[in-house]
Formats: sequence, structure tokens, C-alpha cells
Amino acid sequence: MAGEAFWNNRDQAQKLIEESNTLRGKIEPLLKAEKELEDFKVMIELGEAEPEAAQATIQADLERDLARFFKDLEQLELRVFLNGPHDRSNCIVSINAGAGGTESCDWANMLMRMYQRWAESRGWEVEVNDVLPGESAGIKNATLVFRGENAYGFTKAERGVHRLVRISPFDSNKRRHTSFASVDAIAEIEETSSEIAIPPNEFQVDTFRSGGKGGQNVNKVETAVRITHIPTGLVVASQSQRSQHQNRATAMKLLLSRIYAQRVDAQKAEMERFYGEKGSVSWGNQIRSYVFQPYRMVKDLRTGVETSDVQAVMDGDLDAFVHGWLRAGCPAKRMQGVQDDEE
Repeated sequence: MAGEAFWNNRDQAQKLIEESNTLRGKIEPLLKAEKELEDFKVMIELGEAEPEAAQATIQADLERDLARFFKDLEQLELRVFLNGPHDRSNCIVSINAGAGGTESCDWANMLMRMYQRWAESRGWEVEVNDVLPGESAGIKNATLVFRGENAYGFTKAERGVHRLVRISPFDSNKRRHTSFASVDAIAEIEETSSEIAIPPNEFQVDTFRSGGKGGQNVNKVETAVRITHIPTGLVVASQSQRSQHQNRATAMKLLLSRIYAQRVDAQKAEMERFYGEKGSVSWGNQIRSYVFQPYRMVKDLRTGVETSDVQAVMDGDLDAFVHGWLRAGCPAKRMQGVQDDEE
């Protein structure tokens, strides 16, 4: 960064600065934690030398400071877990209604709202790229982009089938219904990335008029873009931007990201576990159950993490589930278990 030619390529310079800030964000909290730990040791030694009457006050102060220290240490531990090649990348989230008709379309819409609130609570920028409304209510599918630090690293924990049990608002007999929706999360790959390149003859670009509430270009000019990857049949679309050029760039990022995820899926067994475990969007394949009736409970079937505060979860309080999944899948944790067995 100190080189004279550093700013000759502004895009590359910005990426290096972001990488530097990420590394600094991991190292500096660790050094701070080490210093605080030494301070605690000194406080304990000083407290032991104090009269017994003063030791109770020192102990109370230590317990308060340690509670904060362990909370900060937990956040640092989670950031260390995110060491995948694309964990720092932005994330493309796809939500698709599954078995259940109108019920599932409404459930997919509820999930979209939940993830938007969760991403915003983490300080990420949320962009809705494409939404296909349901016939009667809700949505059939939607594509969102989360932009922020470690967006993919955290969001990949949500990939899978989500099951809802509730009294249907669309059933005049007030019967209990089960609905399903799938969530997919892939890392955003830049069009300039050297990891993947698509020859121009392998994709087809179509334009169409955007849907929406109107405006200078919407519904008047073909600004929306749909790109089809001919060898794989993958189709992506973008109509959220005001110009065709912007929508094409967004759609190309989506296509590259999905092709990259598909290739990694075929090549790496670990990634195959992430992308192969979702299964069909129906019974027996869910990763998490959201029960509104006859009792209230949200439970992650992979980790056992559960809560009865359903409303908080639907308002975006997902950190307990995401953190539980990261810890359950952390190689360091598995290695620690092996060392404990050996000892």
C-alpha cells in the first residue's frame, strides 16, 4: 500500500484496502484481548493482597468485566471461524416457495422479510434484485444481495429447507398447515474475477420491460436483463436498476456466482455437503422448523439450537442459530475434540 503505483488501479487498491482492514479487524481485537487478560491477572493478584472487606468489591468488579470480556471473546471466535476462501464476500440469497401452494408463497415472503431485517441489524446493505409474486399472496421466489463484511460467511448457515407449522390465515376452517420454502446462499463473484470466465458464445442475453410502480424508464424501456447460460441452463435476471447496463452487470455477477458454486459443488466434497444437503423442498429435508401452533418453537435440526421467542426470530434475531451452526462445523472444534480424546 505504500508503493508509488498503488493507486494506479483504483479498483484493485480498494480491494487491498478492504482485505487489510479485515485482517486488522482480526488481529487488533486479539491483541486487545491478550492485554485485558493480563490486566485481569494483575487485578486478582492485587485483590488477594487487599483486606477481606475490600475483596468482595474487587470480585464484583472482576465478574462484571469478565462477563463483558467473554462476550467480546465470543464475537472474536466467530470471526476466526470464517476462514473460507469467499467468507468475506457479499452474498446472493435466493428464496423459493416449495410444497404448500399459497401457504408456501406467503411463507417465502415471511422469510424474505426475516432475512432483510437480520441483514440490516448486522449493518449490511440489502438489495432486492428480483421478485416473482405469488398468484394469490406472498412470493414464488426472490433474489437478494447482502453487501457487508463476512456476509457470505454468516449467511451460508441458512442454506436449506425451512418448515413452517401454523394455523392458516387462508383457511376458513382454521386448520393447521405445514409449509416449506428453500433458501440458497452463494458468494458473489465479480465479473473481473480470474477464478471463472465464460466465453461470450456460452450465454444468451435477453432484455424485457421491468415491472414496478413506474418511472422514467420502468415499463417504457427494456431495462431489465435476463441471461441464460447455455451449457448448464442456468437463468438469472435483474430488473432492480434503472439502466440496462447496470442490470446486465448485476445479472452477470449472479450468473458467475451460481456457475462458480456449481463447479465447486462438483469438485470439492466439503462444498458438496453444503450444496447437496438441501434436498427437495418438502417433508424430511428441512434444516429448521418454525412452529406457531400448537406451541411456539423455532428449532434448528442440525445443531439443536432452539427458542420459544418466535416473534423475535421472525423479526431477524437469527444470530443464535447462525453462531451455533458455525461452531458445530468448525474444524478447530473437531480437532479440539480429537485432542481431548487422546489426552
